[in-house]
Amino acid sequence: MTGRVVLVVAAALYDAEGRILLAQRPAGKPMAGLWEFPGGKVESSETPERALVRELHEELSIMVDETSLKPITFASHAYPDFHLLMPLYATESWEGELAPREGQALAWVRSSDLHLYPAPAADIPLFDVLSGK
Repeated sequence: MTGRVVLVVAAALYDAEGRILLAQRPAGKPMAGLWEFPGGKVESSETPERALVRELHEELSIMVDETSLKPITFASHAYPDFHLLMPLYATESWEGELAPREGQALAWVRSSDLHLYPAPAADIPLFDVLSGK
C-alpha cells in the first residue's frame, strides 16, 4: 500500500425508536451527496473518543459525554491516495438539539434501511454490521 493512514472516528447516534442518524456530505466536499455517520478526523493530540465529542459538537451542535460512547466495530479501507481507519462508536445520549452546522442533510434511518442510502465505500461494511448482514 502506498500513501498515508488517516484516522477518522464516527458515531452511530441512536434515537428513542432505535433509528440511526446519517448525514449527507454537502456540495463542494469530496464524495458530496453520499450518506455517512457523523464524525471526522482525529487530531494528533486527541483520543478517538475526544475527537468524536469535538466533531459531534462542531457538526451537529450537540454535547456527548465520552463515557456514553461504546465501540461497535471499525472500517479499514484503501482509497487511491490514503488508507482510512475508522472506529465506529454508538451512543443513545447527548445534550442539545441536533442542528447541522455544515449544510449537511440529516436522516434518521432504521438499521435495515441503511443500504438504501448511497455511502462512501468505507461506510458500507459498517452498514453491514449495524443491519446484521
